[in-house]
Amino acid sequence: MQVSVESIGKLERRMQVQVPAERVSKEIATRLKELSRTARLKGFRPGKAPLTVIRQQFGQQVHREVIGELLQSSFSEAVTQNQLAPAGSPRIEPQSVAEGQDLTYVATFEVLPEVTLRPFESLEIERITAEVTEADIDAMIERLRKQQMKYAAVTRAAASGDKVAVNFDGSIDGTAFAGGKGENVAIILGEGRMLAQLEQGLMGAAAGATRELGVDFPADYRATELAGKHATFKVEVKSVEEPALPALDEEFCKSFGVTEGGLAQLRQDVAANMRRELDQALRNRNKTAVMEKLYQANPIEVPNALLETQVRNMQVEIMRRTGAKDVSQAPAREPLLEPARRRVALGLLVNDLIRREQIVLDPARSNARLDEMVGAYGDAAALKRAYLQNADAMRQVQSLALEDQAVDWILAHAKVHQRPSTFKELMNFDG
Repeated sequence: MQVSVESIGKLERRMQVQVPAERVSKEIATRLKELSRTARLKGFRPGKAPLTVIRQQFGQQVHREVIGELLQSSFSEAVTQNQLAPAGSPRIEPQSVAEGQDLTYVATFEVLPEVTLRPFESLEIERITAEVTEADIDAMIERLRKQQMKYAAVTRAAASGDKVAVNFDGSIDGTAFAGGKGENVAIILGEGRMLAQLEQGLMGAAAGATRELGVDFPADYRATELAGKHATFKVEVKSVEEPALPALDEEFCKSFGVTEGGLAQLRQDVAANMRRELDQALRNRNKTAVMEKLYQANPIEVPNALLETQVRNMQVEIMRRTGAKDVSQAPAREPLLEPARRRVALGLLVNDLIRREQIVLDPARSNARLDEMVGAYGDAAALKRAYLQNADAMRQVQSLALEDQAVDWILAHAKVHQRPSTFKELMNFDG
């Protein structure tokens, strides 16, 4: 088999292949002989039809099949022979396929770029560290209490933090407007969910009070027909209730599934969840920092075939997340080009590192990654079993775990600067 290769771009190659006619003919003859053993033709017992009859009946079909298979197999042989690594499927243009002649064709394809990783000792990476403190746990318990806030009716005047129930009727220049009327609408004063002038006007009002309040809608108000206008609201206060946090007792603990051990056990459970979330956030932040340094330090050419595949995958991801029903709702490809280019480049760089340093998947890391992925769902055990029974899903989990191991390898060899942080900062936790 004769092969010649020429570069027609940074990564694009044009390869001319010539497969000897003898090889084609031999393959066709072998196929026809095999077929003669099983073919059923009218007038002949099974397997007894002469080869000439078999060729006359099936020759063209077998010739097409052999040519199609030889195009694929000879291409694989040719790239191996020339030590090429195709980045995608080739575009094959047959030149000569006639029986009795050499099979010749031209294959155009991209190759994977050569990767030369910069010494990792020269990479300077900021690694964030943080811990869950007792104060963080206290703040989380307090947030859980606020989630179960109870309100009790009072006769005093309303103050910030109270919940007031009101009837209101609004008008602009004496004319009612859409959405300007409501009954038994609950407002928690000070939360800022209602217009500031309305909330402020209810401060100091007791149950049974009526007030007339002037309110200016902001210029950027979401209901554009009201934006920038002044309205008058007639408001009747139906009730005023003050907040009361639940006691940190057995009932409170039971509401979070803690039936034994009381508050101490609840704190342990809450702390474990917080540490799990923090560990995940730290890993994601530090992994992003490592990948960014790796990407910046090792610019490489990205094959267009891989880039386009990645763009399509990202479009599918977005459509799945947004519930898109068909391709007409697919996001535009242009904004995805750079993120896709980064993903492809990092994939090539990380794979080269894994190959070069012979990083082998640690089953324990893979299992831990899977536990983390299913841990946020109700029936984690059932979901884990489903993953374990799905080879494609497990390959994705293993790929993530191996990528995590590569990140750890980089952190072990780069110049790492620790930056202490806090649970509140990393988790955007306001207590």
